[in-house]
Amino acid sequence: MIARVWRATATAEGAEAYRDHFTGSVLPALASVDGHRGAYLFRRDAGDRVELEVMTLWDSLDAVRAFAGDDISTAVVEPEAQAAVLAYDTTVTHRTVMVDSVSDAR
Repeated sequence: MIARVWRATATAEGAEAYRDHFTGSVLPALASVDGHRGAYLFRRDAGDRVELEVMTLWDSLDAVRAFAGDDISTAVVEPEAQAAVLAYDTTVTHRTVMVDSVSDAR
């Protein structure tokens, strides 16, 4: 399994707007992509800013390509998401999941 990780910074209000976008638009779109295995949206309050981190899970790098295109290191950030955050990474990182106690516990 592959974890795809992206980060952004927002105000508290922007973080809530991004969460609404993530649950209302991103997750339904991802559900229709073959090889998508789930997603997490993490939040870390840091003073007057909120750090957001998205981790999506994929069966393979080919599944990531089906979502992101040939340049899998480029972030896919819709205009609604861009409007909700103050700054965001234009690239993502990918990691191979070595142990998954969440899925393995089912």
